Amino acid sequence: MAKERLQCSLVPAGGATVDSSGSRRKMTSLRPFSCDDLFKFNNINLDPLTETYGIPFYLQYLAHWPEYFIVAEAPGGELMGYIMGKAEGSVAREEWHGHVTALSVAPEFRRLGLAAKLMEMLEEISERKGGFFVDLFVRVSNQVAVNMYKRLGYSVYRTVIEYYSASNGEPDEDAYDMRKALSRDTEKKSIIPLPHPVRPEDIE
Repeated sequence: MAKERLQCSLVPAGGATVDSSGSRRKMTSLRPFSCDDLFKFNNINLDPLTETYGIPFYLQYLAHWPEYFIVAEAPGGELMGYIMGKAEGSVAREEWHGHVTALSVAPEFRRLGLAAKLMEMLEEISERKGGFFVDLFVRVSNQVAVNMYKRLGYSVYRTVIEYYSASNGEPDEDAYDMRKALSRDTEKKSIIPLPHPVRPEDIE
C-alpha cells in the first residue's frame, strides 16, 4: 500500500506572492518519515536548538510510533522539517497522552506555518488515540519556541530543573513542560499548573 501524502499550501508570514502568470504553485507534501530520510535531514538537524539523537533512537520511534513521525517535503524533494512523537501514560490516571519528542524546521523554510501544521497533525493523531493532552519539553531560554507554543494553545504545566544537559562546561538548563488539553479532558485538569518545579527523576 502506498504511503499517504497530504498536500498543502504554505503561505509566508508576510502574505502570499501571486505569480503574474496565474500558475498554481506546487504543493508541500506531509508524509510519514522513512528510513531513507535519515540520510537527508542534516539540513534540519544542524540547527543548534534542535535536539539530535543517534540513529537507533530514530529507528525506535519509526518501529513503535510510525504514525507520530511525519516529515514535510518540498516540491523539489528536499526535507523542510519533521515532527517525532509518541503515545504514552496511564489511561486509568487520565494521563494517556501524545508527546512531542522533536519538532524542527530548516531555517530556509521557517515563517511558513509549517511547525504549526506539523503540531496540528500530531494533535489530531493523539485525539484519535483517545489522549487527554499533548505535551512537550522546551528550553526555558528558547523564548521563540515558548511563544510559538503559547500561540498554538499550549501553557506551562511545570518547570523541570536541569532537564537539558550541557556539554560545554556550562550549567545544565531547565525546561518547561508545556501542555495542551484535548477534547477528552473536558475539565482541562491535565493542564492545571504545578505550584513547584520538579527534577528529571520525578517525571514518570
